[in-house]
Amino acid sequence: MKVINTQNNSEFLKIALVAANKAADISRSYFAGNFTVTTKADMTPVTQADIECEEAIRDLIIKTYPEHGFYGEETGQNNLDAEYLWLIDPIDGTKGFVRQYPFFSTQIALMHNGELILGVSSGTMMDELAWALKGQGAWLNGQRLQVSNIDDPERAAVSTGNLKSLAKSDYWSALGSIVQRADRIRGYGDFYHYHLLAAGKIEAVIESDVNILDIAALSVIVTEAGGVFTNLNGDKLDLTTRSALAANPSLHAKYLSELDGFVS
Repeated sequence: MKVINTQNNSEFLKIALVAANKAADISRSYFAGNFTVTTKADMTPVTQADIECEEAIRDLIIKTYPEHGFYGEETGQNNLDAEYLWLIDPIDGTKGFVRQYPFFSTQIALMHNGELILGVSSGTMMDELAWALKGQGAWLNGQRLQVSNIDDPERAAVSTGNLKSLAKSDYWSALGSIVQRADRIRGYGDFYHYHLLAAGKIEAVIESDVNILDIAALSVIVTEAGGVFTNLNGDKLDLTTRSALAANPSLHAKYLSELDGFVS
């Protein structure tokens, strides 16, 4: 189990880190491929590991905070109008997990009255545990995170996600303009490009076809590292969010202006 010193931080964070470690133990034990795969109604896969990870997280959180709401990827939702609402994706990147890619993660976030205040992102097989608490910064394996100060699009490294849906969208032309000027274009995907962004190793992430459970925790981490995280229209994240534009402040403003210019 990875141990992170959370002295002077909230009890919520301590519970979230314990839950993330429990999930890591489960997902790691299944990673070699000894699991069954079924297909959900939305045609995405789910495994025993997804369900057992979420059950472990849910049991701990609900036992500790029975009055809190819970919004899980696999085991359902309850009390969504609660003052505190936990958002859980037990294995974000299940398709990769099934094919033994190491880029899956466990995502745990907490909303307070609709505002995201806590995020834990556990990249189990990459040995990366990132966390952030509103007003207390963002951390990766105990090291403080800070986005880069690069403000020139021609020097920027940009990572994209879900290009298939972006290609079908009104944003495709705008993305093409951004890509033409970027210093580097990558598609790290899933949790990993957000960890790189928060650490100042790339400058922006542009992604479509996500849901709030994929990005809630990561948005807190990026924001607390000094970045800006919205959807592609520049809107604040909520339970209906389906896209992401995350970057350092200067480039976020530039890219958002460019995206707005191409979308009617």
